[in-house]
Order: sequence, then structure tokens, then C-alpha cells
Amino acid sequence: MPGQTLMEKIWQRHVVVSGDNGHDLLFVDRHMVHDGCSQAFERLELDNRTVRCPELTFATPDHYVPSKGGVAGFANETRHNMVLRLEAEAKRWGFKHFGFQTAHQGIVHVIGPELGITLPGTILVCGDSHTSTHGALGALAFGVGASEIAHVLATQTIWQVKPKVMRITIDGELGFGVTAKDVILHIIMTIGAGGGTGSVIEYAGSAIRNLSIEGRLTLCNMSIEAGARAGYVAPDEKTFEYIKGRQFAPAGDRWDEALAYWRECHSDPDAVFDAEVTINGGDIAPMVTWGTSVEDALPITGVVPDPDADPDLSQRARKWRALEYMGLEPRMQLSKISVDRVFIGSCTNSRIEDLRAAAEVLKGRRVSVPTLAVPGSASVKAEAETEGLDRIFIDAGAEWRDPGCSMCVGMNGVDVLSPGERSASTSNRNFAGRQGPSARTHLVSPAMAAAAAVEGHLADVRQLGQEV
Repeated sequence: MPGQTLMEKIWQRHVVVSGDNGHDLLFVDRHMVHDGCSQAFERLELDNRTVRCPELTFATPDHYVPSKGGVAGFANETRHNMVLRLEAEAKRWGFKHFGFQTAHQGIVHVIGPELGITLPGTILVCGDSHTSTHGALGALAFGVGASEIAHVLATQTIWQVKPKVMRITIDGELGFGVTAKDVILHIIMTIGAGGGTGSVIEYAGSAIRNLSIEGRLTLCNMSIEAGARAGYVAPDEKTFEYIKGRQFAPAGDRWDEALAYWRECHSDPDAVFDAEVTINGGDIAPMVTWGTSVEDALPITGVVPDPDADPDLSQRARKWRALEYMGLEPRMQLSKISVDRVFIGSCTNSRIEDLRAAAEVLKGRRVSVPTLAVPGSASVKAEAETEGLDRIFIDAGAEWRDPGCSMCVGMNGVDVLSPGERSASTSNRNFAGRQGPSARTHLVSPAMAAAAAVEGHLADVRQLGQEV
């Protein structure tokens, strides 16, 4: 028998029972919920069910919370009630809740790893597509819908069809100015927005191993943008060091037991993958998106492509629609596209490493367009302020905000772009209307976002001479 991939090992370990049509009932180790999960709790109540394992459920508000002004900052009562509903459900059922304006509140995909909720070899689910983030620690993590959330709450299990496994190997050294965000944008540019459909992506190779845990979190976060069900990096000593001592991580004898299991959490040398992609890390440059799909990405030194050069007629039409929406013309230099606002935040790029990279570029400089810096959690905000990063952002003219999803998705009703406005954003999606009706989004790394904030247009951070 051939060896197994890590995904197959985790899957097999968690199967409770196999059903019809290839469906398996999987045990869920950790379940995270946020303030957009009200429908699931309503379903639970309608079905007269209870929360099966409240000790394995963790909650925090992030989508609807304001990034300034505290309670007075809510855009309206409806959004405030979404946050209050989550708090009430936590009290009712007894699961852990990191409430609004408390010490550990933040974006669900930021607090999970930083609190030790996310662990190698486990299955973690959440009602959010970017749950793939948690795969950076060697977990099998994926987003679920409202009915599935209710099922997990009631049974601590979920029905799933076993996906394929694609391995993307990146060897070689990343160049100056190239970050994990550039790596994942390059990957999606290479394989397409549907390149990972039906699969879980395993990221491997020396360039991946050399990424920090925070870089791996960024990488896995955007696996969903390649159409994948999830993405993961096999845990290593860097992973174990990151987890040790965190609030919800195993301790004492349980740590030794967990570590023994985690060391086996890797794909076998003779494992067979359904697809293989190999990329040279030295070929990756600082990236930027130009269209309305994440696959519409190019090095910052490039130009807006000419849709008529695409032999695929459907792609040609899609690209022309994207250019019309984005207000761009073929062959425009990407580095000369002006921006109206800059957003530094989201579950993709709001951790301390991201804020440090942006602050390094902004130090001693001034922004020329409105810029938001939104930490991913209260813990990240506190650490950044201890390091004085908040002063760098403020002195540069940027706004220093409170944690939450903010302008990534614009659901708090305040942090949105106006129609026609263009942003350089460290978020994960550039779909039409993602950051506001008729808003135009260019995805970049934190350092590239800071460079755009200074220059007032998309800019190559390497020309500012900043290590990132």
C-alpha cells in the first residue's frame, strides 16, 4: 500500500462512520464561531437541540464590530445586536466567548492560533471560508455553512466528502521584498482561481519551511481563493515552539503526549498526491492584483494585460469586464495606478509581523492617502503598542484602530470604500463590491500597502529600500 498524505492521516483518524455516496462523518476537535452565526443558533433552537461539547467551542465577534468608538461606534442597532446575540448564546450554552473589547477579542482566524486553540493533526471548522488559515499549524481546517454550524454545535461532528490532495512545492530563497502574501498571489496567478477545486493543498519545500508561522498563516488563509477546500503546512519544530505555552495548548504530560502525535503529522515519503505543482521561490516578485479575481495578479513591475491577447474567449470577456469595473486600460503600468485609500488588516495580514513590516516602511515617512491600520486582535494591538508601532502609524498620518474584520469585508457598515474609490489592501478578496458598492480593490502585502500609502499609487516597496 502507498503511504498516506497528512490530510489522509487526519481524515482517517477522525472518521466516526462512513455513509452513502462517499460521505464520512468526522469528529470535530475545535469549533470556532463569530458574530455572523446567528442563523445556526436559530436552527439549533428550532430543532430543540443543545450544544453537545461547549468546551470545544470558541467564539468571538469580528465581522460586525466597529474599529473605533467602542459601543458608540456601531453603525446601527442591528449590527450591535449581532454581537450581543453571540454573547447571549455563549452564556446560555457555556462555551468560551472572547467578548467585544475584552483582552482576547479579535478576528476568529487570528485568535485561534495565538491562543493555542488551533493544534496540529486536528479538525477545526468555522462558519467562515478563510478557516483554511489554521492549516498553517498542521490542522485540517475548513469553512462550513449555517446548517453545518448547527450540526457541529449539536453533535460535534460533520458530514464531508473526502477531497483530493494537491501538493505545491516551493524551493529556493525568496527575494528581497517578497513575503508570504506575494507567494500565495503568485501561486493563484499560476494555477488559477479554480486550480485547487476539489482539493486540499499541502504546501511544501524549503521556501515554505523558511516562512515564519505568521507567514504560513497568510499562505494558508488564501488557499480558498485558489478554489481549494483547505490548505496546510506539515508541523515542524517551528510549529511546536510557536504553540508551547499558549492558553489552550496542552501542558505537562498532555504536552508530551500531544507532541508525540504531532511529530507523526506529516505526509509519508511515498505518499501519492492527486496533483503536483513546483515553483521556484526565486521567481516570485512583490505582487499586486489588477482585476476582480485573485488570479488577476502580476508582479508590480508589470503592466495591465490586454484581454484580447487571451485565446480563451470566455476569459477574454471576463477580463474586459474586470478592466471596465476597475477603471483600467490595457498596458497601463501597475506601479502608476493611483489609490484613494490603503487598508492594512484582515485575517490575512493583521498579525504583529504584518504590522511590523508596514511600520518599517512608514517609519519617518508620511502617508499621502487615508490609511487604516487595524490589528487582528486585542493581543496584537497591545503588543504593537508596547513596541511603539502605533506611534509610527499615527506619526505617519495613518489611523490606528481597534481589532476586527473592518474594511476587508465592510460588514461593520463604517469601514467601507465609497463607490469608485480604489484601495491598496492587505485583505484576501478583490471581488466586485467586496470593500463597498462599486469599490475597486488591489491586493498587496503589508509592506507594499505601506509603500502605496506613502506614494499615493501602487508602488514597488523594493524601491523604498526597506527590508520586509
